[in-house]
Amino acid sequence: MQELKTTIKGEPSWVVATGQVELALTERGGHMAPVQFFRDSDHPVQPYWFSPWQGTGASTGEPVLDPARGDFFCMPFGSENAYRGEVHPVHGESAGSRWELLSLEESGDVTEMRLGLTTTIRRGRITKRVALAAGENALYLEHILEGYQGRMCLGHHATLAVPEEPDSLRVSVSPLRLARVAPREALTNVGKEYYFLEPGRTFTRLDRVPTIWKDRPYADLSTHPIFPGFMDVAAVYPAPGRWPAWTAVVIPASGSLWFSLRDPLVLPQTTMWMSNGGRHQAPWNSANRVLGLEDGCAYFASGLTRSAARNDLNAAGIPTALTLRPDRPTRIRVIQGMARVPRGFDRVKSVGFQPGTVRFTSRSGKTARASVRWGFLATGELGSSR
Repeated sequence: MQELKTTIKGEPSWVVATGQVELALTERGGHMAPVQFFRDSDHPVQPYWFSPWQGTGASTGEPVLDPARGDFFCMPFGSENAYRGEVHPVHGESAGSRWELLSLEESGDVTEMRLGLTTTIRRGRITKRVALAAGENALYLEHILEGYQGRMCLGHHATLAVPEEPDSLRVSVSPLRLARVAPREALTNVGKEYYFLEPGRTFTRLDRVPTIWKDRPYADLSTHPIFPGFMDVAAVYPAPGRWPAWTAVVIPASGSLWFSLRDPLVLPQTTMWMSNGGRHQAPWNSANRVLGLEDGCAYFASGLTRSAARNDLNAAGIPTALTLRPDRPTRIRVIQGMARVPRGFDRVKSVGFQPGTVRFTSRSGKTARASVRWGFLATGELGSSR
């Protein structure tokens, strides 16, 4: 176990490591990156994105954007956050305020860091748990919300770096109940963002999503990079009865896959933010290639105002906000991690769960496995062994 405080690309950060994984958490916003997996091998992998202005000293004027990198917890999730007298910053205080290191402990084969944040716009306390287990390439993440009252949208904002080469990332998700392109009013269009999907359209397959173009009527959102100079947002919702819900991304160049696991009753939506140089305004300046795969409970990425109100998604039975109660903590848990894949593993077709193990099966019939204590999603417990 290793821990230190250092500065990474301009942001004071805490670093914690096991033999397999090393991760950094920024003091400002609690952003998680870099994260190095397979660090005990000859070919470690760092899948998470850094915003292109990191380390330049430039200020964006927006708290969440200054440290923007990797994965971070948003509360509220989104941009339009004036709600019943509350005016929250984009993605909430949790994504831009300074966290406090509470503890770093090792118990058995588990290393756990805890951070704390007291919010003031809506008063309450967030405790962030980040745990690593020896021998595993998995991150166990929990946010405990205490003292809050009222409707709230929230989520994890996981972002992966997108290489320039074609077919660099191959995305698969749990079997779908619903998938939809964000309506235009749910997007943050300030005049220098260019979209390519047909707004508000429902789709059933990631590889066949309607576009605005007559000569290229469908886009394949399962393969990235896609459409340089454009960006867009869509969201997918898993079919009922599938637990845990999952997202998996094969990265052929490194012979690996990245995955995220969650409880779909708590986090029913994965927002796909595809920004391939499609934001031409500052500070983006057309430079960013990023794929957001953001597990949450929200109305796309539009923010608390629309998420807490009646909308077409919650009218259809898909929650877009949680009701927080001051007498009962709310616990938000996800697992993110990586697995090595064999040659010929094309893209994930299905995911199976056995005690202490997640098995990924590809369309080509190959399999990959990761040691994961996925019961953490239900209990928050890791124990000292699988």
